[in-house]
Amino acid sequence: MKIYTYHTPERVPADWQPDCAIAVDVLRATTTIATALAAGAEAVQVFSDLAELEQVSQQWPAAKRIRVGERGGKKVAGFDMGNSPAECVPERVKGCRLFMSTTNGTRSLERIQTSPLVLAAALVNRAAVAEFVQKHQPATVWIVGSGWEGNYSLEDTVCAGALIHYLWGQQDAPLETLAGNDETIAATALYRYYQDDLLTLFHHSSHGQRLLHLGNEADLKYCAQVDILAIVPWQVSPKLLTKA
Repeated sequence: MKIYTYHTPERVPADWQPDCAIAVDVLRATTTIATALAAGAEAVQVFSDLAELEQVSQQWPAAKRIRVGERGGKKVAGFDMGNSPAECVPERVKGCRLFMSTTNGTRSLERIQTSPLVLAAALVNRAAVAEFVQKHQPATVWIVGSGWEGNYSLEDTVCAGALIHYLWGQQDAPLETLAGNDETIAATALYRYYQDDLLTLFHHSSHGQRLLHLGNEADLKYCAQVDILAIVPWQVSPKLLTKA
């Protein structure tokens, strides 16, 4: 197995694809997706374009659809929910399909949608995703961070490192044998340094600061938890995720 880490979807190679691609947007899209599916949501369908989301979701029964829209960390006016895992409680999402568009995370999922196996990971479901990958043994794995509007983000990189560290622990080989690029080694180093204090790292990050200024400290605390959900969101058709 070779693992390649890309800090943003813009850095993903255009001329080849892996056997498995994992989208990461810890603050907050992939955390929200995992939480919604764990709470009983039927599926999550992702869009980069809000107008497309509106058009497609109209075809779904109103009682069974939830429109999730976020831009700049804020809920989009007229949508049912913002991009907060705290809103994904069973009494609200069970049996419903989430139609979701966010500033960064849904772009990552769209970028990797043609890969044979597409997963969504966050810290909250790190072990579940890593064990799924370990079971299937893809020859090549991409971990694609969402960043913030094309820029590097600490929280996505540390989550990539957490995934790599878990997978590395299952291999009888040095890290450099597993790593497909230098970013994979760097992500692992960041996780090993902050693994016991991830919330502090989130407070240091630019998007963490942005969410704090918007009054979302509870989301930061939730998203900094590791291995609390035994859920693997996987793509069953382009841009449509359900639990494996």
